[in-house]
Order: sequence, then structure tokens, then C-alpha cells
Amino acid sequence: MSEAMPVAGMDERVGQVMDAAVARGRLVGATVLVSVDGKTVVRRAAGLADREADEPMRPDTLVRLASLTKPVVTAVALALAERGVLSLDDVVTRFLPDFRPACADGSVPTITLRHLLTHTAGLSYSFAFPRDDNPYAKAGISDGIAEPGMALDENLARLASVPLLFAPGEGWAYSLALDVMGGVLERAGDAALPDLVQRYVGAKLGWRHTGFAVPDPSLLCPPYADGRPAPVAMGARYVMPRQLGGGKVSEIVFAPDRVLDQDSYPSGGAGMVGTAEEFLLFVEALRSGGGPILSPDSAALFGRNAIGDLSMGPMNAGMGFAIGAAVVEDPARARTPVSRGGFTWGGVYGHQWIADPARGVSIVMISNTALAGMAGAYPDAVRDAVYGAG
Repeated sequence: MSEAMPVAGMDERVGQVMDAAVARGRLVGATVLVSVDGKTVVRRAAGLADREADEPMRPDTLVRLASLTKPVVTAVALALAERGVLSLDDVVTRFLPDFRPACADGSVPTITLRHLLTHTAGLSYSFAFPRDDNPYAKAGISDGIAEPGMALDENLARLASVPLLFAPGEGWAYSLALDVMGGVLERAGDAALPDLVQRYVGAKLGWRHTGFAVPDPSLLCPPYADGRPAPVAMGARYVMPRQLGGGKVSEIVFAPDRVLDQDSYPSGGAGMVGTAEEFLLFVEALRSGGGPILSPDSAALFGRNAIGDLSMGPMNAGMGFAIGAAVVEDPARARTPVSRGGFTWGGVYGHQWIADPARGVSIVMISNTALAGMAGAYPDAVRDAVYGAG
């Protein structure tokens, strides 16, 4: 049984946070859905989905999900593991024989599927490097949200050409590992990744709009980026500076129309589109023990630290990383009201989700504004409004 979660005043508190964020120009539009013990108790939308067309945001607005793709692809991997198609301890080269990135010393280590799912393979993202010293950019590697038209085999070949940051299992770094996993799943499941996602997740949850395809581009919400005094429209290509430690700066490169290009590989880390309503069905399935998509044992992996004492960096104190999501290890150190064992992640186009099995709570925050909708004051305030904290 979950610990009782008071719902009185929750809807009003969440609405106030959302309206204030839109009024202050932090977000163009946002949706928040909250479920407590399987019942949706908050279903809110604020602001505009399309500012230029004056179209309001709705819970069924279609957005680019970015890294909300990762837990879905993770669920497919676990579903195939349940069926004996693969094992998390399989080596990647069983399915992708040519994917053999080397360490800095030239040695070629063994990378397992578990390393991929926990971001301990030694891989990274281009946006993690300073823009003036970026081996991923020099190799032309796609982060899965730009470079429309690139094929997966080409991106994997480029990724394998760059030395690993560390030997697999010896560190943690957020990475393109789920793009690699997408290629593994296609070989293991003998089907395209979009088909596997639909078969093992979408069809079971009744998804109608969430997936890798956009049949009607007019339904897709345009993306915006942080700006003052108001967020700016991204356009066909947008480069966002990102502060790193030591005064260095990296860049996140967006090509929003990538999802409309049928020649773009389906990025297992960032390639899906979807709605808040349908994504809540997924989070609820994980929170409640797997629902129709996974066994309770597999679903429990999302809330169990899988990296031991490996550090996720100073911004993630009190957190660990499970199979598919960050997990709260120490709520006090993590400065969160989410219970120990609760799990969460975000999406760079402006989203965050939280599952708290101990309290019976699932939260999905969808916006059209990067990065304000994903991390920082706004999602923290929504979370605290749900919990009545602060």
C-alpha cells in the first residue's frame, strides 16, 4: 500500500505555478497531469501551443518528446529480455558486430546492454563537450535531435570512432547509449524500432499519437527556447549555448524538423513525439508495477539504483541511476519531496516526469519551451505544488 497523498488544493496550487510561469515569460505553453493511486487529479494546460497562431496548449497537444523516448525504449529492451530474446548481460557486439569503440589507451573493452541502459558504457553526448574542444562534433556525431537524414549505421560508425570517456562500468555519463540500444533492439527483435515500440508499449497502452511518426505535421507543436523577455521560436535550426564547469560553454543543436524527415534514423534516445495524456499512461504503468507492458520485477528496475556509488555529478547529489531513469536515493540530499525509490527524468525540449510508487503518484510535465520546462525553477515548483512542499 502506498502512503496516503493528500490531494486537497493540489490542482489549484499546480495551476498557480503554471499560470505564473507563462505570465512571466518563462514558458510559452505547458501541460501538467498528476495521477494519485491511479486517478487523474490534476489535468491542467496553460499558455499557447503555437504562439504565432494563438493556439492554446492542451493535454493532447503533440510535442517532440526528446529524452522521454529513453524510458520507452528501455521498456522495450526489458520486454524482450522477459521473452528471452536478449539478456541485459549480453555484449553489444552480439547484435552490432562493428560497434567497437576503444578506450583512450587503444584497448577495445566489452560493452554490455546493461552498460547502455545505465549510461555506464563510456559514451557521451556532443553537448557535454566544450564547443572549442568537441571530439563528437569533429566526428560529425548526431545527438539524435539534429542532423536530419542521417542513418543509424552512419551515426554508430562515427560514435565508435571516438575514444570512450572511461572503461565500461567505471563511470557514469549521460549519453547516446539508447541510440545504440535502438540498433541492438532492431537486430534482436528483427523489426524497426518504431514497430517494436508500438508492439511492446504503444499498442498495449492504447497510444494513438505517441511514436516516431508524425502523420499530420500541422498537429505538432512548434518548439521554443529560453529567451528574455520571452521565449524565442527555434525555427529550422537552433543552437543553444550551455554552461559547463570552469567557465566553458557547450552547444545544444536542435533541428526540430528532424522528426518529419523519414530518412532520419529513429533515435532511441530522443526521437519520439507524443502527448502528455498518453505519456502519463506509460509512467503509470511503471509506477504501478508494469501494467500491461512489463512484469513487476522488470518495472521495479526503474526504481532501483544500478550504478552503486558512481557519481552522476554535483547537480545530482542524493540520486542514483537505475535501468531507465534517475532514482532518489536520499531525498534530503537530493532536496526533493519525492520518496526514496521514486524515479524521474526529463526531455530537452521542455519536459519532466516523476513516478513515486511509495506515494502512488505519477507526474507528467510537458511544455514547448527548452530548457525551462525541463529543469530548474518551474518543474521544481510544479513538483513542490503537487507534494504541498515549500
